[in-house]
Amino acid sequence: MVEREVESLDEQQMAVKKALNNNVIIATHPLYKEVILIGKGIGFGKNKGDIVPQEQAEKTFLLKDEQEQAQYKQLVSYIDPHVMEVLHEIMLLIEKRMDETLHEHIHVALTDHLSFAISRAHQNVQFSNPFLFEIESLYPKEFQVAQEVVSVIQERVGVTFPEGEVGFIALHIHSAVTNKTIHDMNRHHQLISKLVTIIEENLNIELERNDINYNRLIQHLHRAIERAYQGEQLGEQTNLAKVLKTTYPVCYNLAWKLIKVMQQQLHIRVDESEVLYLTIHLQRLTQS
Repeated sequence: MVEREVESLDEQQMAVKKALNNNVIIATHPLYKEVILIGKGIGFGKNKGDIVPQEQAEKTFLLKDEQEQAQYKQLVSYIDPHVMEVLHEIMLLIEKRMDETLHEHIHVALTDHLSFAISRAHQNVQFSNPFLFEIESLYPKEFQVAQEVVSVIQERVGVTFPEGEVGFIALHIHSAVTNKTIHDMNRHHQLISKLVTIIEENLNIELERNDINYNRLIQHLHRAIERAYQGEQLGEQTNLAKVLKTTYPVCYNLAWKLIKVMQQQLHIRVDESEVLYLTIHLQRLTQS
C-alpha cells in the first residue's frame, strides 16, 4: 500500500468497490485501479458502484503491495470503528507534526501495533521497554510526537498506556519517516546496549542514563553505526591517534574492542578513525 500525491486524481471518477467501515472505502479508479480512501463518514451509506468525490477523502492510498492490502483490510475488519477512526486521526497528526510524508508501511504496522497495545491495556498486560531512554535520546522529535499520540488515545479511547509504549510508538514513527525497519532499529539498539555493557564492565563503572556524557556516547554510537552502513570515513588522524594511545591507553584499547564488536555484529567494516572519537567519549565517562 503506497501513499501518493496523485496529480489530477480529482479529475478521475472513483467508484465504491467496498466500504470497509464508515470512514474507509476501497474504490476503483480508471488510472490507478484500486485506491483506499479515508475520510470521516466517507463510507456511510455507500454502495458498490457509487461515485465518490475526491474532496470527501482526507487521505488517498494506492493499493500496490497485495500482502499489505490484505493486512490492512483485515485490520479494518476487526478493529472497533471508533478506535479505527482515532487511529486515522493519529496518522494525520503524526504526518503534520513530523512535517514529512510517511512511508506506507506505517499505516499497517502502527495501526496493528496500536490496536494490540489498546487490547493489552484493557487486559492490564504490560511490556517493558529496555531501550526507552536511548530511544528518547536518539529520536527526540519522534518521542515527543509519540507522547502526544499516547495522550490522544487516553483522551479519545480511555486507555492509559505504560511508559514504555511511548518508545515503541516513537520507533514506528521514525521507521515511517526514514523507511527503516523496526527489526533493524531494534537490532541496532541491542548492539548499543551490548556496547554499553562492555564499557561498564571494562571501566568498572555504572553509567548514569541521565548524564550528558552518556547521552553523547549513545548519539555517537548510533551515528557510528549509520556511518558504517553508508561507508562514510572520518579521515585519518595519525598524530591524534598517537597522542590518545599514549595518554589514555585503557580507553584507547577499549575503543578498539568496541569497534571489533560492532564489525562482528554488523558484518561490515567500521572506519578505524571511529576509535579516536570513541576514546574521547570513554575518557569523558571516566571523569564524570
